[in-house]
Amino acid sequence: MNEERVDMTKEIAKRINQDFQIKKFSAYGFLKNLRFFEPYLVIYLMGIGLGLFEIGLLYSIREIVTYIFEIPSGIIADYHGRKKELYMCFSFYIVSFIIFFFADRFAIAAIAMFCFGLGEAFRSGTHKAMIYTYLEKQGLYAYKAYVYGRTRSYSLKGSALSALLSIIIILNVPSSRYIFLITTIPYILDFINVATYPAYLDASGKKKEGKLSHSIVHHVGGIFTNKVLRDILLTTGFFQAVYKSSKDLIQPILEGLILSSGVVVIAKFSGDDNVKIILGLSYAIIYIISAYAAKNTYRLKKYWSGTKILDLGFMAMAIIMIIIAVAIELNVYVLIIMAFLLMHVVVDLRKPIYVDVVDDYMEKDKRATVLSIESQITALSVVIMAPLIGFVADHFGIQTVMILLSAVLLMIILFFSTSKYAKDSKNNHSKENTN
Repeated sequence: MNEERVDMTKEIAKRINQDFQIKKFSAYGFLKNLRFFEPYLVIYLMGIGLGLFEIGLLYSIREIVTYIFEIPSGIIADYHGRKKELYMCFSFYIVSFIIFFFADRFAIAAIAMFCFGLGEAFRSGTHKAMIYTYLEKQGLYAYKAYVYGRTRSYSLKGSALSALLSIIIILNVPSSRYIFLITTIPYILDFINVATYPAYLDASGKKKEGKLSHSIVHHVGGIFTNKVLRDILLTTGFFQAVYKSSKDLIQPILEGLILSSGVVVIAKFSGDDNVKIILGLSYAIIYIISAYAAKNTYRLKKYWSGTKILDLGFMAMAIIMIIIAVAIELNVYVLIIMAFLLMHVVVDLRKPIYVDVVDDYMEKDKRATVLSIESQITALSVVIMAPLIGFVADHFGIQTVMILLSAVLLMIILFFSTSKYAKDSKNNHSKENTN
């Protein structure tokens, strides 16, 4: 193992766990992930008459908007204020949920996705940059993987609770669309939470000089001249795109299998309601286990370098895709749930390690920008990938989608990722020893 190890003592862990601002960071993720509509978004959109190809187009609209605004939003956050950026983020999310409530056709859903994409663009990277700034001020920067894993675990706990509450909500509202209105409540609370953050977290201390376009050229140009950083951003962006484009396919898969097999969880409810119950429970189980995985990610660095873990994530995801394809062919819905669970676990184990590794190559005043670039790469990949996945799924089946995605991931790991990460690990060790 080439990378430098940082021991986590009980005293440091206790200090981090009791830190009130870090608790606020955790609350941010917890509230943000109370998206009660998430277990049902795809089947809700199918319910208003959309096919998987059209749903893929909606995902593309969201990602196109994210792609366009991602880097400018990161630069605006670095130069003009991160708290202000998050205020804008939550405002766009809330508007999106309200429009989804009224959506009854593709055009209105597209407007909602447009606003959702703006929320994503103004969020990604910004909050992580605030966490880094706080850790530096508190002398805890060396433990960023532990802190980020902890805050991410709270995000996933929010997702788990959201999935459970969504069952109660969707079974007791007049129509499924009301679940979007109820989702605005935690987002309003998170807006208030961010408003209580210390003023010094609002910006990195630099002021904008000249045109925004010049700032973009300066920031992005400097970032992409760093070969290792560029390779990590590109591969991680694609990895995240595969996950984002395929993770919600569990909804139509389970809906079809459950309705065709007549599986019943609670006898007094209809088949459709049992689908909603099983989906909600499935998402809850996935997020509970993922939360535990994220919280303990830092332990993996005792056995592998951070870059090796990133590398293994590609291989694991490819294998999971094959398992899902086989499970669909065999109509084994329990195996499908387990495979999607593993997909989330791999992503949530990999994410804190990625943030830890990539930060070693960032310039401090470019953190929000760098993290936004990875999100932008993800967005561009999803723009292309989501409609293609929807088209292939509509015409050739979801099994074919999973096999193709697995093949692409394996090609990347064989011909690109492994050699780059091995070089990165060696370079990172040298870099750390000079700091």
